[in-house]
Amino acid sequence: MDATDLLDPVDIAILRELQSDGRLPNKTLAQRVGIAPSTCLDRTARLQRLGVITGFLARIDPASIGRNVQALLAIQFQAHSRALVGPFVEFVRGLPETRALHHLTGGDDYLVHVSCADTADLQRLVLEFTARVEVGRVQTQLIFESWEGGPQVPASPVVRRRASR
Repeated sequence: MDATDLLDPVDIAILRELQSDGRLPNKTLAQRVGIAPSTCLDRTARLQRLGVITGFLARIDPASIGRNVQALLAIQFQAHSRALVGPFVEFVRGLPETRALHHLTGGDDYLVHVSCADTADLQRLVLEFTARVEVGRVQTQLIFESWEGGPQVPASPVVRRRASR
C-alpha cells in the first residue's frame, strides 16, 4: 500500500494549497480547506511522516543571483557500469550550477539542468563533464524560458480505504 491509498479529499486540498504557497500559516490553510487549525496541523504532520510532503523550500530566480544562462546537458556514458553511477551522481549533485539531475532510459543516460553566469561559464562546465572518464558525449541545449507544472496531487480524488475487519 502506498501513501496515496491513505489520502482523502481533505489531504489533497491541503497538498494543493501548500504547493501554491508552502509558507501559508496553519490557520489560513485550515480556513481554506475547511477544517479546524489543530486538525490541519495534525494532518500536515501526518503527510510529512508518510513522506508525501518531503520538505519546504524557497524558489530562487537564477538570473537574480547572476546565473543568467540555463541549459540542459544530455549526458551519454561511454559504458554502463554500476561502479560509475554513484561517483557521477555525487559529482553532479555537488556542482553549484546543478538545478536538477535525471537518470533516463533511451539514448541518453542523464539529463542535467544547470544555471551558469554566462556562456563562458557554461562552456567551462561542459568541459568539466567531457573530461570525466565515464562521459562519452554531452549534448547542450540552451533554455530560453521555463514554466513550472501544476500541483502534483492525484489526478482523481483518492478516497481513504477502510481497513478490512
